[in-house]
Amino acid sequence: MTRRLRPVGLDFADTAPVRLVYTARASATPEAVYRALAEEVTGWPDWFRAVTLARPTGGGAGREVKLMGGVRFQETIMASDPGQRYAYRVDETNAPGMRALLEEWLLTPVGGADSPATLVRWTFACDGPTAFRLALTAARPALGHSFRTAVRTLDTRLTTHSGG
Repeated sequence: MTRRLRPVGLDFADTAPVRLVYTARASATPEAVYRALAEEVTGWPDWFRAVTLARPTGGGAGREVKLMGGVRFQETIMASDPGQRYAYRVDETNAPGMRALLEEWLLTPVGGADSPATLVRWTFACDGPTAFRLALTAARPALGHSFRTAVRTLDTRLTTHSGG
């Protein structure tokens, strides 16, 4: 059953009752990472193992995402700052317990001119009843592993396809 979640703004990334924040380094440039996140949405299943389908909706203003296990999201893009930030909130889902969810990807250039790289910071900000919050907090290590594996896989694809 699909349920509507509470609409939240970008500030929810800093104020959510549960905030899971992860970082990973990619040797690809922030621009290349951003393109994969925001412009090549249908490619997400190629590098983020948990994602089975991702497609833009509303002329690019939203996304439909399906995860392994049958979880579905209808999302609104909240920020799309090339080479810097990509954020979206979930408007509808079939996942139980969730009241609000915003994900933010921040891209920071690191390394020098000879070896540009990107620090990728993913914030998973959400709200739900106490049992949901406890379960999500317990899932923190698994989500972190999934994120780090996804960034490594994406980075390999980006550096292989760019010839670098």
